[in-house]
Amino acid sequence: MNRQKLYDVSVSIRPKMPTWPGDPGFERSIVHAIAEGASSDVSTLRMGSHTGTHVDAPAHFLPGGATVDQLALDVLVGPTTVFELSVENEITGADLEPLNLEECERALFKTRNSRLWERDEFTTDFVYFTSEAARLLVEKGVRLVGIDYLSVAEYKHGTDVHRIFLQHGVVIVEGLDLSKIEAGAYQVMCLPLKVLGAEGAPARVLLAKS
Repeated sequence: MNRQKLYDVSVSIRPKMPTWPGDPGFERSIVHAIAEGASSDVSTLRMGSHTGTHVDAPAHFLPGGATVDQLALDVLVGPTTVFELSVENEITGADLEPLNLEECERALFKTRNSRLWERDEFTTDFVYFTSEAARLLVEKGVRLVGIDYLSVAEYKHGTDVHRIFLQHGVVIVEGLDLSKIEAGAYQVMCLPLKVLGAEGAPARVLLAKS
């Protein structure tokens, strides 16, 4: 049987990992331990809904918008293209124009951001989309956009870019690790935790070579 190779492009959730300033960090506490006489190991997990690799639902920026449990599964699973961009800070419309975005429903962007996951501290100097770039992706019919750090938008100036995507039903996937992925065509499986009423949730994201 010919098995497809799967690539895990999710960030491992761990203590002292980079998180958005002001968001809670990750904590795991042991509730029951076999080593202490319990019949099984059980722990509690505490973290923000936008920890590590995660999905933003419309409700994150739009009052009354769809929540993560209401996202269409056919957007989260299907053909995708990984684009590699060598930009210093901004991804502009001019950067996207040469790309083959026609009939590209899902687009993941590999940038220098993927190297930032080697650090424990949050970095404000990451690559992001401009509003112009966000509008172009919407115009091209992209339904899912992913990037390899904790925001699609510039640090402290992210409302406009998020709103452009979310108002048009584009699912945002942030916090990918594409450091070991080559540009090209893949199948993506992006499965956020099904948390009722949540504006976002951590996700396990896998790629299979198309």
